[in-house]
Amino acid sequence: MYVGVSTKMYLGYADSLRWLGELRSEVDARPALAAGRVVPFVIPSFPMLPAAAELLAGSPVLLGAQDCGWADGPWTGEVSPSLLAELGVRVVEIGHAERRRHFGEDDAMIGLKVKAADDAGIIPLLCVGEETAGPGAGTGSASETPADAAAEAAASFVYGQIEAATGGDWALASRLVIAYEPVWAIGAAEPASAGYVSAVVHHLRGRLAAHGLRDLPIIYGGSAKPGLLPTLDSVSGLFLGRFAHDAANFGKVLDEALTVTAAD
Repeated sequence: MYVGVSTKMYLGYADSLRWLGELRSEVDARPALAAGRVVPFVIPSFPMLPAAAELLAGSPVLLGAQDCGWADGPWTGEVSPSLLAELGVRVVEIGHAERRRHFGEDDAMIGLKVKAADDAGIIPLLCVGEETAGPGAGTGSASETPADAAAEAAASFVYGQIEAATGGDWALASRLVIAYEPVWAIGAAEPASAGYVSAVVHHLRGRLAAHGLRDLPIIYGGSAKPGLLPTLDSVSGLFLGRFAHDAANFGKVLDEALTVTAAD
């Protein structure tokens, strides 16, 4: 089970250092994490990576990056996966909805990044998710049939995103962590409903099973916060955002993840 957080561009350098120190304290206070049943990861902005690597050294926390380029060489302003690996990065976020929408990243570009990250020995954290909410997707009530139909449609769309990002190379797909983030839930007041998320992931696992990937790690993101994880089924963890900028909330989710894995 994975529990991670990205700071996006919310924190400056000094605040990032303070926050990383607090997060390290939350992790150190939970020695059960050393067993590896729950894998924490943190994704600060690019300038923080060297300092973050030093702050997290010796802990079970995986260091991540918020994006990557797809090659070394004449790509002004990009950061190559090989450089990220040299800095100690173990996970890289690829294909986030904000990158797709605001920076024009398409399936072809995302595919190049996924392969380049994998070639560099970094785990691609592939962000996927449907644009609009179907019936039963939000926190309000909805009848079971349309909610399940919406979940199945979302799973089909997400499956297509995974297939496109890997070029149908399911051996490559087996080395990914999938972050299921419904676009409409990112930045919302509340996450997608637990029943809907569980249904989408269940349907997605059914499709992936045809390639022997039913157990592929699939974590949920999109206004995720404490209290959500224990209500989910078939989900491999949470990808947190602004709610974990309070390190204590990150600790609460780690406790929930440790409880869930112990019960399993």
